[in-house]
Amino acid sequence: QVQLVESGGGLVQAGGSLRLSCAASGRTFSISGMGWFRQAPGKEREFVAGISWSGSSTDYADSVKGRFTISRDNAKNLVYLQMNSLKPEDTAVYYCAATRPGRSFTGIREGYDYWGQGTQVTVSS
Repeated sequence: QVQLVESGGGLVQAGGSLRLSCAASGRTFSISGMGWFRQAPGKEREFVAGISWSGSSTDYADSVKGRFTISRDNAKNLVYLQMNSLKPEDTAVYYCAATRPGRSFTGIREGYDYWGQGTQVTVSS
């Protein structure tokens, strides 16, 4: 099995920055594409960013393009989400997700095989 653990969430003022980390453990060779999703109270879980196994391909939701950057360090089994110019509407629980080999990252929630427990990000105005 694969375990994903997010960290780095917290409370930040609008315009500030946070860096989320996702640590993978267990059968990490079973991981390919990875992504970040978020879920605000009363809303559906939505795609934020995704990255291929090599890191050469990334994608972002329109709402975060130019502000967020996803990256990964396969040697350390870590994925990061650098969040700059944060806005109150970025407030949500942020989840890390991973796909099995042979499956690329996607913006679709059902495309992922493993999920973390989430980390809360709160942006105050």
